[in-house]
Amino acid sequence: MDEGGSRLRRRVSVRKRDRPSPGSGLAAGSAAEPRQEREEEPGAGSRRRRTAEVQPLENNDSEEDMFGDYDNFAENSFLAQVDDVEQQYMQVSERGKRAAGLSTEGLPWESGATAVGSFAESETDEPVRNPSKREDVSAELGILDDVPSSQVLYFENVQNSADDLGSQCTEERDWNASSLKTLNEELPPNSIEQHQQTGDSSSKVRSGSEENRRKSLKEHLKSVMTGNARAQTPVFSKTKQLKETLLSEEISVAKKTIESSSDDLGPFYSLPGKVRDLYVQFKGIEKLYEWQHTCLTLNSVQERKNLIYSLPTSGGKTLVAEILMLQELLCRRRDVLMILPYVAIVQEKISGLSSFGIELGFFVEEYAGSKGKFPPIKRREKKSLYIATIEKGHSLVNSLIETGRIGSLGLVVVDELHMIGEGSRGAILEMTLAKILYTSKTTQIIGMSATLNNVEDLQEFLQAEYYTSQFRPVELKEYLKINDAIYEVDGRAENGMTFSRLLNCQYSDTLKKMDPDHLLALVTEVVPNYSCLVFCPTKKNCENVAEMICKFLSKEYLKHREKEKYEVIKNLKSISGGNLCPVLKRTIPFGVAYHHSGLTSDERRLLEEAYSTGALCLFTCTSTLAAGVNLPARRVILRAPYVAKEFLKRSQYKQMIGRAGRAGIDSVGESILILQEKDRQQVSELISRPLENCYSHLVQEFTKGIQTLFLSLIGLKIATSLDDICHFMGGTLFGVQQKILLKEKSLREITVEWLRYLTEKGLLQKDAVDKSKEEIEYSFHITKLGRASFKGTIDLAYCDILYRDLKKGLEGLVLESLLHLIYLTTPYDMASQCVPDWMIYFRQFSQLSPAEQNVAALLGVSENFIGKKASGQAIKKVDKDIVNRLYLSFVLYTLLKETNIWSVSEKFNMPRGYIQSLLTGAASFSSCVLHFCEELEEFWVYRALLVELTKKLTYCVKAELIPLMEVTGVLEVSGFPVSQLR
Repeated sequence: MDEGGSRLRRRVSVRKRDRPSPGSGLAAGSAAEPRQEREEEPGAGSRRRRTAEVQPLENNDSEEDMFGDYDNFAENSFLAQVDDVEQQYMQVSERGKRAAGLSTEGLPWESGATAVGSFAESETDEPVRNPSKREDVSAELGILDDVPSSQVLYFENVQNSADDLGSQCTEERDWNASSLKTLNEELPPNSIEQHQQTGDSSSKVRSGSEENRRKSLKEHLKSVMTGNARAQTPVFSKTKQLKETLLSEEISVAKKTIESSSDDLGPFYSLPGKVRDLYVQFKGIEKLYEWQHTCLTLNSVQERKNLIYSLPTSGGKTLVAEILMLQELLCRRRDVLMILPYVAIVQEKISGLSSFGIELGFFVEEYAGSKGKFPPIKRREKKSLYIATIEKGHSLVNSLIETGRIGSLGLVVVDELHMIGEGSRGAILEMTLAKILYTSKTTQIIGMSATLNNVEDLQEFLQAEYYTSQFRPVELKEYLKINDAIYEVDGRAENGMTFSRLLNCQYSDTLKKMDPDHLLALVTEVVPNYSCLVFCPTKKNCENVAEMICKFLSKEYLKHREKEKYEVIKNLKSISGGNLCPVLKRTIPFGVAYHHSGLTSDERRLLEEAYSTGALCLFTCTSTLAAGVNLPARRVILRAPYVAKEFLKRSQYKQMIGRAGRAGIDSVGESILILQEKDRQQVSELISRPLENCYSHLVQEFTKGIQTLFLSLIGLKIATSLDDICHFMGGTLFGVQQKILLKEKSLREITVEWLRYLTEKGLLQKDAVDKSKEEIEYSFHITKLGRASFKGTIDLAYCDILYRDLKKGLEGLVLESLLHLIYLTTPYDMASQCVPDWMIYFRQFSQLSPAEQNVAALLGVSENFIGKKASGQAIKKVDKDIVNRLYLSFVLYTLLKETNIWSVSEKFNMPRGYIQSLLTGAASFSSCVLHFCEELEEFWVYRALLVELTKKLTYCVKAELIPLMEVTGVLEVSGFPVSQLR
């Protein structure tokens, strides 16, 4: 009742303050008002009350000043309803007593309190029953119910603040209640006896008590209303409201400024001054570099032309892109898409920009892994910043084109633009940008990279301006280590390097054997006071190097930030159900850890945070870290000029050494490449040659490139005739570079060839022949199989195999267990790279139930075959892809049953990170197969089955926890990893 009474008091105070003064000619209010409030949608009244509560109040010192001439407010509609409820209560009570054979006695003071409480509860019943506290806070902040999970955590903090305020109010109400109780307890006994008299005196007492109660109730309500009116509102104060109003006005002014041709950039590059303040608050950036100012004030940028800009790693490229994105979101009021190469970078950027979204009023939405809604939610008020991986960005653009909303995308930012020349992912990125250029003339494209060479081709493709600078906030010194000598890279020298120094180290014979490259000496020159990265060729080498270094480090290293390192170990155990990698258990106390894809994403995240805070000072890592999250170091050491067995590319080398030197921390950064005499000539070329050119992979990666492109162009009706498709192809990077890449064929010949192939494969169909022209021209439409492949984003290399597998599954689908369905959703590309451990395979096969063995038999894999492979016998050939895919299905099946990645990793002798990648890939492919089946009526039986399986693979928890996982932001808000809920 306290909560209901508090809501009631706030409502009375608001209504009182908003009432016009006497004589104004306006009605003071009617009894219908409370009913109207109850009929409104839940939350509407609460929003109006909150709005009214922040109205400015005059500085009155007394109750009389506060309420003016309204001493007769007991006659208004509010107390009239109190009277009605009170009378009803008394009548019900009297009838009840008569029925029990009791006489009606005078009601004590508490009955009045009960009546008020009853009314308060009935008055506030709907608002209390329907909206939750979270929804109240969201409504006050103007946030919709569909807040992206990346921003839910912020609201948890807001809710905590609101709860603190609510607890203060509760304490005040408790004090008031206790005061009333004390007052009644202190009444003299004879006054209590008077209430117990009967006959005529009882009726007099009752009438007198009613009058006194009316007066006391009026005074009590008046006192409460005065207290509420004077109460502070620290969470939603007048100051906050004024700040929000000021921000809105600044955005309005900035919008007008940015639309005009004026050179006045306003408070902060055509953005409100609050943006500048937020960069100081969240990122500690007080002033931009000179090149950043120059880039932002370019005429091409002001005119919203497409732009490519290139600077060395750590030069501050991202800040320029962020300011341009904020201009688009706040001033031009259009959505923005940011495309990043890896999931880890997407998550890092989500974390960094969510706070800006909350403060400035836009949504930050994640499109990576299994996250992302297609098409995205259409919003009327606030705009969205979509942060996506390359693949998810492509799907997002397709969904916007299909729904006719591509024009809502005002800006597309591409980080690591040089990846457009890297395999199938480069082909997907090229398709995405080409579709945007072709379908939306108002969408601006910004590309940035540290390693671009043939910029002219990219400029022509993107129709973009180009800006470059060699600025670097920290000086970088490059060194080469050959034997015991260290040479500095010097482009002016004849052989590209000059002698620097001899490595000063005293090694024992044992240490020389263990560390022939003097890694320990190079590392201990900087750690633990500074950070260091050691890039290794393989994942196993990362772990070996980390252990070797710790084996010979002094015991003094154990004392450096000992408590923080203990917390790191504790947190690693916490997210892994008490498990901890034995290598990390030995190395973390020394401040050393390895970092590669064999770790789970949660483990990598914790280690990265520990490295960023300085708890860990040394990472031994693979080359993927160079293109991943931003983890700079004082010194970067390249263990060898190789990535696995491949010699380093110039772009890879530049990315690795670009991590050396931390802006604002280090005065200089150092990179040291360790090489053997046999690699000396190749390394000399490596450090002196220019960066590699970016070439289109659209045709080279034909199943994920040009075939997929043609299918989507026709499926989305972007281009359906041969001429239109040729015209589109002329605007791609391949169209720009066609004379270099395929000299012997024209662009039209290539187009005709691949359209014919897709038609023969049954994915496209010719529509009509136009004989009115000299040249016969065909238009195309997509077939059912083609649409299923396009909608499911199925690699066209596997669409026939998938169709055949699903068709065969209908003949004898085994539903006694999940194994058969899991097999159908195991990714084909991962199966082709799998190398089974045959002994483990045989052991797992022998433990299958009869129904599960039936699945293997349907697929043509027998226990006899696996047993012979395990014993090393020569046997006839069986389809390798089916055997490998079934093996991976065993891994996934075991994982879904046990939901413990550590036990499965041990059982199958696989890295945890690989199993997690397999699970993520299977969840994604299951979703693709589901969309594939939705387009083909014959596969209707799979639809419901795959919906549930996709959920199981996505969350990998026990069945009863899946509904909890589906609550938006439940994991982000709780802070617990999925492993803690298993």
